[in-house]
Amino acid sequence: MNDYLDPTQPIGRRVEDLLARMTVAEKAGLMFHPTTEPGGDSLTDADALGDAELNVVTRGISHFNVLGGGDSEGVANWHNTLQDLAASTRLGIPVTLSSDPRHGFRSNPFTGQSLESLSRWPETTGIAAIPGTNAAREYADIIRREFLAMGIRVYLGPMADIFSEPRWSRGFGTFGENPARVAELTVAFIEGLRGGKSMGADSVAAVVKHFPGGGPQLRGDDAHDFRYPEQVYPGGMQELHIEPFEKAFAVGATQVMTYYGKPVGTEWDEVGFAFNTPVVQGILRHRLGFEGIVVTDWNLLESEQMGDLTFGPNGWGLEHLTPLERARIAIDAGVDQFGGDRNPALIEELVNTGVVTEDRIDQSVRRLLHEKFMLGIFENRKADVEKARTECGAPVYCEKGVAAQRASLVLLSEEAGLLSTDACVYVDGIDHVSGLTTTDSIERAEAVVVRLEAPFEVGRGSVVAEYFHGGTLEFSDDTIARLREYAAQAPLYLSVFLERPAILGPLLELGATVIGDFGASDTVVIDALTGRAPLTGVLPFDIPSSMEAVENSREDVPFDTKAPLFRAGAGITREALQATAARRA
Repeated sequence: MNDYLDPTQPIGRRVEDLLARMTVAEKAGLMFHPTTEPGGDSLTDADALGDAELNVVTRGISHFNVLGGGDSEGVANWHNTLQDLAASTRLGIPVTLSSDPRHGFRSNPFTGQSLESLSRWPETTGIAAIPGTNAAREYADIIRREFLAMGIRVYLGPMADIFSEPRWSRGFGTFGENPARVAELTVAFIEGLRGGKSMGADSVAAVVKHFPGGGPQLRGDDAHDFRYPEQVYPGGMQELHIEPFEKAFAVGATQVMTYYGKPVGTEWDEVGFAFNTPVVQGILRHRLGFEGIVVTDWNLLESEQMGDLTFGPNGWGLEHLTPLERARIAIDAGVDQFGGDRNPALIEELVNTGVVTEDRIDQSVRRLLHEKFMLGIFENRKADVEKARTECGAPVYCEKGVAAQRASLVLLSEEAGLLSTDACVYVDGIDHVSGLTTTDSIERAEAVVVRLEAPFEVGRGSVVAEYFHGGTLEFSDDTIARLREYAAQAPLYLSVFLERPAILGPLLELGATVIGDFGASDTVVIDALTGRAPLTGVLPFDIPSSMEAVENSREDVPFDTKAPLFRAGAGITREALQATAARRA
């Protein structure tokens, strides 16, 4: 038996044995981490299999971010298909399957496609709204169990970014605005994914992102969009944004992802962070001593077709260079793997022409192989499809997800008191009403319940912007006028999805009971408004008092808006709501 196939051998020996057998082309294949998708809505089965054969067998790629899948069984079956293809290659290196978040209420093809066959949880800011760290650890543990059942071994997260810029369109994927809270929840989440004191066959590896902290996007516009590449530090807070990553590395995080943004007006190079030698080599590798895998965010080298959208290349500051030149700069900076891209021939050419040494490539390949062996992927190549069907979305996991939805709700105003279950209710933005009598006539309503999205500017001229909600945090005049009409008819109850910290002052002026939610079912929201479930959540960020205050704040400085309407940590308990109802009775 070859040493690398012998599980009784030390991992270091297995790595070196396999490395010695690999060609430059096979090494290059490990350095790419593109997407893969089974047949379904966007691909025929034949096209999906053809793409997989090209990437796994011809190109030698063995790391993939799985998209789509339809349901848990579909993902598990696709994982096994990829493993069969990998087993047919010369060295039989198994596939490592990764995924963006899959358990949230919101689905975004760029940052996480929700899978309805899994348990459903609030978005990450909602986990931060639940006091303590147990919810984050338990959430990650259930992700681990459901991912393992599907064959997914790497979670592209958590986001250790600080939500310091209220307009940032990706802030809902963070643990909020408080740097210390972000750090402790990041640590708890990594521990939950690991499932024990050390990484092993029952672990899911975390890819902590987005180094050195993606929160300070200029005006909150995300660098996924080519129009908004700038990351700024007007408050000089670079070190603050790095602190949660230091905590993650201290508890054994093995992978980290750099972000798209290019820093402007700092001592760092004005190029995207994957190409930024002072950041990756200087801070991450040398100062922090990180020896794990550095993976780029997606499609820095070449473009990818996503439906009607051509996504990438996203090499900000180096747009004028060729893919080959950008690859060389990233490797020199300390990158090990290119997310999204799928062209190992670039690395082969760099080595074969002497631009990059094979010894340098070997450094990255060692890290990548070591993780495969640590996760036990060579010995556990296949997913149990029947287990995927029964484990994923198991009742106990779904119940815990619903409990987290409830616990994350934040009561911000109690003006209308509890919603009476005897009232005739007019609803707006609610599809499923349980335990209430409803009416289609606002004139006959004894109460009005409305669910709202946090404001954003639609489209803003880009397909990418349809998925990354940016711009104003103020509700439109039309929305406020509609709510004012409702409030004139009956007591008003509002639940606002706080994807970003909306300007809520005009809602409070209507005398409404207002709940902030971070992803919850209609039933969970109704139960909270009627007092059938407790209200215990606290805000994970400040709620600004005005857009002027937001525009005058500094992108990299947490809690920097003047005189916020609510501070992080605010939240009225159910007992206060019941007391209001008693006073009015």
